[in-house]
Amino acid sequence: MSNRASPLRLLTIAATLVALCLNGLPLALGWDFEHLQQLVSSRFGAGQLPLLRDWQRTLVEGRNAQESDKLRRINDFFNRRIAFDDDMSVWGQNDYWATPSEIIGQGRGDCEDFSIAKYYSLIELGIPINKLRLVYVKARQTGPAGTFLVAHMVLAYYATPNADPLVLDNLNPQILPASRRSDLSPIFSFNSAGLWQGTGNQSSQSNLSRWQDLQARARAEGFQ
Repeated sequence: MSNRASPLRLLTIAATLVALCLNGLPLALGWDFEHLQQLVSSRFGAGQLPLLRDWQRTLVEGRNAQESDKLRRINDFFNRRIAFDDDMSVWGQNDYWATPSEIIGQGRGDCEDFSIAKYYSLIELGIPINKLRLVYVKARQTGPAGTFLVAHMVLAYYATPNADPLVLDNLNPQILPASRRSDLSPIFSFNSAGLWQGTGNQSSQSNLSRWQDLQARARAEGFQ
Protein backbone atom coordinates (compact mmCIF):
# COMPACT_ATOMS: atom_id res chain seq x y z
CA MET A 1 0.00 0.00 0.00
CA SER A 2 1.46 3.42 -0.99
CA ASN A 3 2.29 5.96 1.75
CA ARG A 4 1.83 8.83 -0.67
CA ALA A 5 -1.32 10.90 -0.21
CA SER A 6 -3.72 10.93 -3.14
CA PRO A 7 -4.44 14.21 -4.96
CA LEU A 8 -7.97 14.16 -3.47
CA ARG A 9 -6.50 13.70 0.01
CA LEU A 10 -4.10 16.61 -0.53
CA LEU A 11 -6.96 18.82 -1.72
CA THR A 12 -8.99 17.91 1.36
CA ILE A 13 -6.07 18.78 3.65
CA ALA A 14 -5.53 22.07 1.81
CA ALA A 15 -9.21 22.97 2.09
CA THR A 16 -9.12 22.25 5.80
CA LEU A 17 -6.10 24.49 6.31
CA VAL A 18 -7.75 27.30 4.38
CA ALA A 19 -10.88 26.95 6.48
CA LEU A 20 -8.77 27.28 9.64
CA CYS A 21 -7.11 30.49 8.52
CA LEU A 22 -8.18 34.08 8.00
CA ASN A 23 -5.56 36.30 6.43
CA GLY A 24 -2.89 33.82 7.51
CA LEU A 25 -4.16 33.57 11.10
CA PRO A 26 -5.66 30.44 12.65
CA LEU A 27 -9.21 30.80 13.87
CA ALA A 28 -8.43 29.50 17.35
CA LEU A 29 -10.86 31.94 18.89
CA GLY A 30 -14.58 32.05 19.60
CA TRP A 31 -15.18 35.35 17.85
CA ASP A 32 -16.08 35.47 14.17
CA PHE A 33 -13.32 37.70 12.81
CA GLU A 34 -14.67 37.50 9.27
CA HIS A 35 -17.84 39.13 10.57
CA LEU A 36 -15.79 41.66 12.52
CA GLN A 37 -13.82 42.52 9.39
CA GLN A 38 -17.04 43.25 7.54
CA LEU A 39 -18.36 45.25 10.49
CA VAL A 40 -15.23 47.39 10.89
CA SER A 41 -14.75 47.87 7.16
CA SER A 42 -18.33 48.95 6.48
CA ARG A 43 -18.48 51.37 9.42
CA PHE A 44 -14.94 52.73 9.66
CA GLY A 45 -13.26 51.87 6.36
CA ALA A 46 -10.77 49.27 5.20
CA GLY A 47 -7.90 51.35 6.58
CA GLN A 48 -8.60 49.94 10.07
CA LEU A 49 -8.40 46.29 9.01
CA PRO A 50 -4.62 45.99 9.65
CA LEU A 51 -5.23 47.00 13.27
CA LEU A 52 -8.04 44.45 13.53
CA ARG A 53 -5.77 41.73 12.14
CA ASP A 54 -2.99 42.69 14.57
CA TRP A 55 -5.49 42.41 17.42
CA GLN A 56 -6.53 38.98 16.15
CA ARG A 57 -2.86 37.94 15.92
CA THR A 58 -2.26 39.09 19.50
CA LEU A 59 -5.21 37.00 20.68
CA VAL A 60 -4.13 33.92 18.73
CA GLU A 61 -0.53 34.13 19.97
CA GLY A 62 -1.67 34.54 23.57
CA ARG A 63 -4.24 31.76 23.55
CA ASN A 64 -2.06 29.16 25.28
CA ALA A 65 0.05 31.56 27.36
CA GLN A 66 0.12 31.80 31.13
CA GLU A 67 -2.42 34.21 32.60
CA SER A 68 0.28 36.72 33.54
CA ASP A 69 1.49 36.75 29.95
CA LYS A 70 -2.05 37.17 28.65
CA LEU A 71 -2.43 40.25 30.84
CA ARG A 72 0.81 41.71 29.53
CA ARG A 73 0.04 41.02 25.87
CA ILE A 74 -3.42 42.57 25.97
CA ASN A 75 -2.41 45.53 28.14
CA ASP A 76 0.54 46.31 25.86
CA PHE A 77 -1.47 45.94 22.66
CA PHE A 78 -4.13 48.49 23.54
CA ASN A 79 -1.79 50.90 25.31
CA ARG A 80 0.59 50.95 22.33
CA ARG A 81 -1.80 50.72 19.39
CA ILE A 82 -4.79 52.81 20.51
CA ALA A 83 -4.54 56.59 20.88
CA PHE A 84 -6.16 58.22 23.89
CA ASP A 85 -8.90 60.71 23.05
CA ASP A 86 -12.06 61.98 24.73
CA ASP A 87 -15.59 60.94 23.80
CA MET A 88 -16.56 64.34 22.44
CA SER A 89 -13.71 64.24 19.93
CA VAL A 90 -14.29 60.60 18.96
CA TRP A 91 -18.07 60.25 19.15
CA GLY A 92 -19.46 63.76 19.55
CA GLN A 93 -20.93 62.75 22.93
CA ASN A 94 -20.03 63.59 26.50
CA ASP A 95 -19.92 59.94 27.61
CA TYR A 96 -19.94 56.97 25.24
CA TRP A 97 -18.78 53.43 26.02
CA ALA A 98 -17.35 51.83 22.88
CA THR A 99 -17.52 48.14 22.03
CA PRO A 100 -14.22 46.40 21.23
CA SER A 101 -14.86 46.66 17.48
CA GLU A 102 -15.60 50.37 17.83
CA ILE A 103 -12.32 51.21 19.58
CA ILE A 104 -10.50 49.18 16.91
CA GLY A 105 -12.49 50.92 14.18
CA GLN A 106 -11.69 54.36 15.54
CA GLY A 107 -8.15 53.55 16.64
CA ARG A 108 -8.69 55.81 19.63
CA GLY A 109 -10.77 55.99 22.78
CA ASP A 110 -10.89 57.03 26.41
CA CYS A 111 -10.18 55.12 29.63
CA GLU A 112 -13.52 53.27 29.63
CA ASP A 113 -12.93 52.09 26.07
CA PHE A 114 -9.40 50.85 26.88
CA SER A 115 -10.62 48.96 29.95
CA ILE A 116 -13.66 47.42 28.22
CA ALA A 117 -11.60 46.23 25.24
CA LYS A 118 -9.02 44.65 27.56
CA TYR A 119 -11.83 43.00 29.56
CA TYR A 120 -13.42 41.37 26.53
CA SER A 121 -10.03 40.38 25.10
CA LEU A 122 -8.94 38.59 28.28
CA ILE A 123 -12.26 36.77 28.55
CA GLU A 124 -11.75 35.63 24.95
CA LEU A 125 -8.33 34.31 26.02
CA GLY A 126 -10.00 32.15 28.65
CA ILE A 127 -9.59 34.20 31.82
CA PRO A 128 -12.70 33.68 33.99
CA ILE A 129 -15.04 36.62 34.43
CA ASN A 130 -14.78 36.34 38.22
CA LYS A 131 -11.08 37.24 37.99
CA LEU A 132 -11.76 40.51 36.17
CA ARG A 133 -13.43 43.74 37.24
CA LEU A 134 -13.79 47.12 35.64
CA VAL A 135 -13.08 49.66 38.35
CA TYR A 136 -14.13 53.29 38.51
CA VAL A 137 -11.50 55.26 40.40
CA LYS A 138 -10.40 58.76 41.23
CA ALA A 139 -6.92 59.16 39.79
CA ARG A 140 -4.53 61.67 41.32
CA GLN A 141 -2.59 63.58 38.70
CA THR A 142 -0.20 66.50 38.74
CA GLY A 143 -0.30 69.49 36.41
CA PRO A 144 0.99 73.06 36.24
CA ALA A 145 -1.61 74.13 38.81
CA GLY A 146 -0.72 71.32 41.21
CA THR A 147 -2.34 68.00 42.13
CA PHE A 148 -5.90 67.24 41.08
CA LEU A 149 -8.29 64.25 40.87
CA VAL A 150 -9.91 62.95 37.69
CA ALA A 151 -12.56 60.28 37.12
CA HIS A 152 -10.90 57.25 35.56
CA MET A 153 -11.48 53.57 34.80
CA VAL A 154 -9.03 50.66 35.00
CA LEU A 155 -9.26 46.89 34.70
CA ALA A 156 -8.41 44.79 37.76
CA TYR A 157 -7.30 41.16 37.69
CA TYR A 158 -7.73 38.96 40.79
CA ALA A 159 -5.57 35.82 40.80
CA THR A 160 -7.69 34.65 43.76
CA PRO A 161 -10.86 36.18 45.26
CA ASN A 162 -8.97 37.87 48.11
CA ALA A 163 -5.77 38.69 46.24
CA ASP A 164 -4.29 42.14 45.85
CA PRO A 165 -5.53 42.79 42.30
CA LEU A 166 -3.26 43.70 39.42
CA VAL A 167 -4.19 46.93 37.65
CA LEU A 168 -4.26 47.26 33.85
CA ASP A 169 -4.26 50.96 33.06
CA ASN A 170 -3.70 53.25 30.10
CA LEU A 171 -2.28 56.05 32.29
CA ASN A 172 0.46 53.85 33.73
CA PRO A 173 1.38 51.08 31.26
CA GLN A 174 3.12 48.99 33.93
CA ILE A 175 0.92 46.28 35.44
CA LEU A 176 1.17 46.77 39.20
CA PRO A 177 -0.67 45.47 42.29
CA ALA A 178 -3.38 47.85 43.49
CA SER A 179 -1.43 48.29 46.74
CA ARG A 180 1.30 50.02 44.71
CA ARG A 181 -1.12 52.34 42.93
CA SER A 182 -1.60 54.91 45.68
CA ASP A 183 -2.63 57.39 43.00
CA LEU A 184 -5.90 55.50 42.49
CA SER A 185 -8.89 55.56 44.86
CA PRO A 186 -11.55 52.97 43.92
CA ILE A 187 -15.20 54.01 43.94
CA PHE A 188 -17.00 50.94 42.59
CA SER A 189 -16.21 47.92 40.44
CA PHE A 190 -18.23 45.65 38.20
CA ASN A 191 -18.16 42.86 35.64
CA SER A 192 -20.73 40.82 33.76
CA ALA A 193 -21.78 39.11 36.99
CA GLY A 194 -22.36 42.02 39.37
CA LEU A 195 -21.40 45.36 40.84
CA TRP A 196 -19.48 46.09 44.05
CA GLN A 197 -18.72 49.11 46.17
CA GLY A 198 -15.00 49.88 45.98
CA THR A 199 -13.21 46.64 45.12
CA GLY A 200 -14.71 44.58 47.94
CA ASN A 201 -16.74 41.38 47.77
CA GLN A 202 -20.13 42.72 48.82
CA SER A 203 -22.47 42.86 45.85
CA SER A 204 -24.55 45.96 45.28
CA GLN A 205 -28.07 46.08 43.84
CA SER A 206 -27.20 49.23 41.94
CA ASN A 207 -28.05 49.23 38.27
CA LEU A 208 -25.42 50.36 35.82
CA SER A 209 -27.49 51.10 32.73
CA ARG A 210 -24.58 52.24 30.59
CA TRP A 211 -22.79 48.94 31.19
CA GLN A 212 -25.95 47.00 30.34
CA ASP A 213 -26.33 48.98 27.12
CA LEU A 214 -22.68 48.32 26.21
CA GLN A 215 -23.08 44.58 26.82
CA ALA A 216 -26.19 44.46 24.62
CA ARG A 217 -24.40 46.25 21.76
CA ALA A 218 -21.33 44.02 22.18
CA ARG A 219 -23.47 40.86 22.04
CA ALA A 220 -25.11 42.14 18.84
CA GLU A 221 -21.63 42.41 17.32
CA GLY A 222 -20.70 38.87 18.34
CA PHE A 223 -18.84 39.47 21.61
CA GLN A 224 -19.87 37.24 24.50
